[in-house]
Amino acid sequence: MRQPDGSRVSDYDYDLPVAQIAQYPASRRDESQLLVLLSGKAIHHRAFGNVVDLLAPNDVLVMNESKVLPVRLLGLKPTGALSEVFLLRPVPDSEDPHLWEALVRPGSKLKPGRTVLVADDLLVDILDSAPGGGRMVRLVTDLTVEQALTRYGHMPLPPYIDREDEPLDRERYQTVYAKESGSVAAPTAGLHFTPELLTRLRAKGVKCVGLTLHVGIGTFRPVDGDDPTEHEMHRECYSVPQATADSVNEAREQGGRVWAVGTTVVRTLESAVDESGQVKGEAGTTELFIRPGFSFQVVDGLLTNFHLPRSTLLMLVSAFAGYEQTMTAYKEAIDREYRFYSYGDAMAIVGRG
Repeated sequence: MRQPDGSRVSDYDYDLPVAQIAQYPASRRDESQLLVLLSGKAIHHRAFGNVVDLLAPNDVLVMNESKVLPVRLLGLKPTGALSEVFLLRPVPDSEDPHLWEALVRPGSKLKPGRTVLVADDLLVDILDSAPGGGRMVRLVTDLTVEQALTRYGHMPLPPYIDREDEPLDRERYQTVYAKESGSVAAPTAGLHFTPELLTRLRAKGVKCVGLTLHVGIGTFRPVDGDDPTEHEMHRECYSVPQATADSVNEAREQGGRVWAVGTTVVRTLESAVDESGQVKGEAGTTELFIRPGFSFQVVDGLLTNFHLPRSTLLMLVSAFAGYEQTMTAYKEAIDREYRFYSYGDAMAIVGRG
């Protein structure tokens, strides 16, 4: 019988009790549990607030400053039937900010030419079909897109959170340092940080810097089949400020470590590095699929949540920490009743596997 080694998608299956899928965040962001996985395979258990002890002066902590938009629009068809428009991204290369690619429900009824009434001052016109079964839509309103979404949109909670969004999600499904609007899912590793925790890190001599990668709906897309090499990643846009690139490069030159807050930061930094190993300040797109066998050039430490089985995110973590170490850590987290996924607990990987 074949021994799982991380080379097949089925190697990333695991059994999780439904009760451990977090439906709400912890009462305080920094009170989540933190599983610490050391490069020597040792596992420790802490509260997230103790993350300060893991970082040293001259380390740099890189955070994804993307902001989640409330992109779920609930409305009515002219017949009065309930409808949903889930905005994915602005139509590429369009000068009209009100043109978006979207998913719609019910898809069989919302064909081009139909309209969804969200509010007296917001209609959604279905214009055309889009790739992947989606639609091209136009927001018909005198409001700006951000005003319309802030007023009428719902937060796009992941499908494994089995409830409707609530007012608390406007705050808690968002990092405290979010700046640049554009994500349809939160970069969840950052949800555990508080302003006070960031202040403590800076006081210790840790440089906290930001970049942006807008998280697309593909983050929840399962990997089909059992051969990961056949999986096609969704393209996502990123931006690395020159000041962030300089801080990362300087830390590495001075012997400091580069810590990524989340898999999105890992993918961005490892996409923005040049042949000489220097991170570039740039804007671009990435389809980088990191899985075991990947050669990391930038990131030394990773803070991340616990990810879905058979997901590209779990494969990235396994590439960083080592497949066996990662799956052992997940088993221990399950045995110790850690809370999983977006609103769940966190994991710190100190050093590459």
